Amino acid sequence: MTETFDVVVIGAGHAGCEAAFAAARLGCDVALCTITPETVAHMPCNPAVGGTAKGHLVREIDALGGLMGRAIDATGIQFRLLNRSRGPAVWSPRAQADKKAYAQWVRETLGREPRIHWRYGKVGCLLTEAGRVIGVRMEDGADYGCAAVVITTGTFLNGLIHVGPEQVRAGRAGEPPSEHLAESLKSFGFRWGRLKTGTPPRLHRRSIDFELNVRRGTFREERGDEPPIPFSFSTDAIERQQINCFLLHTNDRIHELVRANVDKSPLFNGQIRGIGPRYCPSLEDKVVRFPQKDRHQIFLEPEGLDVDEIYVNGFSMSLPRELQLELVRALPGLEQAEMIRPAYAVEYDFIQPTELKDTLEAKRVAGLYFAGQVNGTSGYEEAAAQGLVAGMNAATQTRRLAPVRLARHQAYIGVLIDDLVTKGCLEPYRMFTSRAEYRLMLRIDNADLRLTPLGRQAGLVSDEQWDRFETRRERYQRNLDLLERVSVRGPSGHCRKASALLRQPEVSLEILERAGQVRLQTTEASRRLDVASVETAVKYAGYLKRQALEVERASRQEARRIPGTFQFRSIPGLTKEAIQRLDEVRPETLGQAGRVPGITPAAVAVLSVYLDRHRGEPGEQQEPPAGFRLDFCGSMHEASRIGDVETAGVSSPTQAPGGEDRVGDSRPARGSPRVLFGASAAVEPEDQPHGTLLPNQS
Repeated sequence: MTETFDVVVIGAGHAGCEAAFAAARLGCDVALCTITPETVAHMPCNPAVGGTAKGHLVREIDALGGLMGRAIDATGIQFRLLNRSRGPAVWSPRAQADKKAYAQWVRETLGREPRIHWRYGKVGCLLTEAGRVIGVRMEDGADYGCAAVVITTGTFLNGLIHVGPEQVRAGRAGEPPSEHLAESLKSFGFRWGRLKTGTPPRLHRRSIDFELNVRRGTFREERGDEPPIPFSFSTDAIERQQINCFLLHTNDRIHELVRANVDKSPLFNGQIRGIGPRYCPSLEDKVVRFPQKDRHQIFLEPEGLDVDEIYVNGFSMSLPRELQLELVRALPGLEQAEMIRPAYAVEYDFIQPTELKDTLEAKRVAGLYFAGQVNGTSGYEEAAAQGLVAGMNAATQTRRLAPVRLARHQAYIGVLIDDLVTKGCLEPYRMFTSRAEYRLMLRIDNADLRLTPLGRQAGLVSDEQWDRFETRRERYQRNLDLLERVSVRGPSGHCRKASALLRQPEVSLEILERAGQVRLQTTEASRRLDVASVETAVKYAGYLKRQALEVERASRQEARRIPGTFQFRSIPGLTKEAIQRLDEVRPETLGQAGRVPGITPAAVAVLSVYLDRHRGEPGEQQEPPAGFRLDFCGSMHEASRIGDVETAGVSSPTQAPGGEDRVGDSRPARGSPRVLFGASAAVEPEDQPHGTLLPNQS
């Protein structure tokens, strides 16, 4: 081997950066492989972070000790809290990013980590031995030995870009695809699919008269919140200059042009085979699929404070470039607009995530982890969340520690991973609050209470972050105790405990504080967070208690692990469909089995009976460990043992750790290291569909 590391991360996009950072902070020497430093943490599509449910993921990444929340706070240029007119469970932060500043912040932060070693070039193939990864081979012939590999190749596996009839083999505009690595990975027998995403045209800022169009009413200014609400629990205030975005709408002329030229769209003439994102349709999709709508929203979003590019949110397409310019200039107020570069669609290979364990390790090859769009997801936030988990688990494996697992009741990240590994992907997966059955527990205000103890025990949360968290947690408990202790006078004139009065819909903490009846212990910087956490915990206590009981019941099934060698075909009570689906997914727990599409409650009951007969076989833990408990506001309390980090459980029984068979039923024959052919780019996630992350969401 040319060099040896603990972990090799392929790709330095949002997933790769989080994976490398997490593994390094957990004590591993990490080789971060990418083609060039200029594309580290690049935002090739919408230069924004957060949005509905995506903002939850970013808060959770930050609570665990990851990078994304701090990065956007340091470089954001417009912040908004979405869904404020609805309940606290669906409040979601979103921020427009200064694209270049964001990438520079992440690159510099990773550069300060002494255990991260940059290796520029293309990864050619994996080296394996006896069903386990032992290294990678670069295109230039260098071999890097390692105990774990994290693949975060985004849209680069057999990437193909479409602009009308033009087709260019690339994972992103101007960057070569990863063709040989794709074939190398496929040789392991993984199940694969083909997806598609896209990006809109970029316009020159100086070719658009924003002030004139606002005065005429052609554009509507979309302002951010004042003051801006940070993503990170470590950020007291946002002090960067903030900008406005601008709203306009498509018109009949645009719709007529699309309908007249739909045969020139690769989406409709058969040129594109990959499945596109349902929740971020292209312009052609919107016009054809929604003919009853006479207009669609378009947002003009600056890509930075000192850059000329304007991102045209909601205007992605794959039509010919000449037609694209005509469509742009048909938009009201853009008659003289100059197009810096055209929109394009990109299709790419992805691995079916049912090939992965809930640690994001491949079932077929030990030590091989996947994170990001290569797993069929869309969005920077979903990629970063997976990268964090994959990086942590790659590190725990090399250090022979228990893996880190996040359950559905514990985090949106847990919902994301569980959905992927049990259901797979037929289209690009995007996170929504509706995907979480326990979303009242999984709020943005209590992400630190839920997850920071776990991040600390794993070794990812710094001393400074932990001290800040402990102060916040103590303050939160004191305020809860205050509301239970203090009596206040209600509208009827009778005195009641503040907590009881607060459960009335018309009463809020703001009203009680304004009347001088309650004074919370808080600071100016933390006030918004403290009030939200305490008020929600008290006002929705009954609902939270009900969800906690549901979690406890569900956790009994999550605690029952299915041995990796379990033969579903040996159960006579299962249908052929159930056996086929269970064999494809290979669920690790009885709870996961119940969430596999096509598996009925009756099938789960039959499986439960037969699991009882297999108690004591290798791969199944019988007694779930104690260590975490869940209070009614969804707060995670510190475990007594570091080895309990992976359980993510609630009031015993909880999810059992470890014990899984590393390579399942696909263990390759033993022998000398196997070199998989080809040379490929080390790359990062590509154009992310963000069509529903709009500044005016509320």
